[in-house]
Amino acid sequence: MKAAHARMQEGVRGGVFPGGVLCVMREGEVVFSGAYGVCDLDTRRPVTEETYFDLASLTKPLATTLAVLRLVQQGRLDLGQRVGDLLPQWAEAPGAGIPLAALLDHSSGLAAWRPYYKDVDLSLPAVRRRQILTRRLAAEVPGPSGETLYSDLGFMILCRVVEQVSGLRLDRFAEREIYRPLGIEDLFFIESDTGAGARPGDYAATEVCAWRGGLVRGRVHDENAYAAGGIEGHAGLFGNAGAVGRLLARLTADYHGAGGGEGFARDLLRRFFTPRRPGGRPLGFDRPDAENSSSGRFFTPQSVGHLGFTGTSFWMDLPRAVTVVLLTNRIHPTRKNERIRAFRPLLHDTVMQDLA
Repeated sequence: MKAAHARMQEGVRGGVFPGGVLCVMREGEVVFSGAYGVCDLDTRRPVTEETYFDLASLTKPLATTLAVLRLVQQGRLDLGQRVGDLLPQWAEAPGAGIPLAALLDHSSGLAAWRPYYKDVDLSLPAVRRRQILTRRLAAEVPGPSGETLYSDLGFMILCRVVEQVSGLRLDRFAEREIYRPLGIEDLFFIESDTGAGARPGDYAATEVCAWRGGLVRGRVHDENAYAAGGIEGHAGLFGNAGAVGRLLARLTADYHGAGGGEGFARDLLRRFFTPRRPGGRPLGFDRPDAENSSSGRFFTPQSVGHLGFTGTSFWMDLPRAVTVVLLTNRIHPTRKNERIRAFRPLLHDTVMQDLA
């Protein structure tokens, strides 16, 4: 993986990100792992393979989606159930008729994002702030359903579905029903106000945030997730590259029917990985675009993956059992740095060529 190693070094030198970790797996085994750059530009602490990153929207597939999948597997949820039948506050809400599958594949008609956090007083207790966000979500009027519009709001609603059905907060359900049974220790949420849930170790810094009055490190970067207390369905998950890779290796094994034990049912997982209609997204995951995909040119159309705003991503080529995890802090010190858009496909092409 000499070319991929050089490409990551170029990423640091070229200002694509201050620091990052690349992990490449084939058939569940790590074939390359390397750490590059620094956790932050002030202390310049070096990134290591154990460094924790804010995984941002990787929360959607790796926590919320898997929590829904687990509840479906347990017979406690059905993808055809509608939000209004599951959540009391949605019984008469405009979005009451949205089925869970439409939230998962972003075809619900909900808006992509709302700046709810601007109307939330951070001096209020986290429980109270979350109640305010829930009321705002329930008041959302969805547009025409069917077309794909990537939506944070849909996954915030899914978080509440998981919690209502399971009786547990999302982070606790994911820990008890997914990560712990699979032996994965380094995926976790952190409460915004108290820091509860954090693991000891180094954290890659994210943005210097005017709203919070300084550098964000060891707390979720996403403003709506922060306002909600740090545990949300669209953002809030932290972890290192090894933990992400181990979870994805288990998903790949289960997809091929080789997992067993505490994993996921093969047929159900394949259902989640397959778009419900041509051109749509899988349930909770993404597929490579036909042109100019962040996965580059060499991942098969049956691949699944996801991107995170902070500079994180993963792609799994399911037929080939190849997984690439890239964790960076590209938004440190500012989200205006978008060099990663051009870097990601080049890196993935380089990795796949190294593996050929």
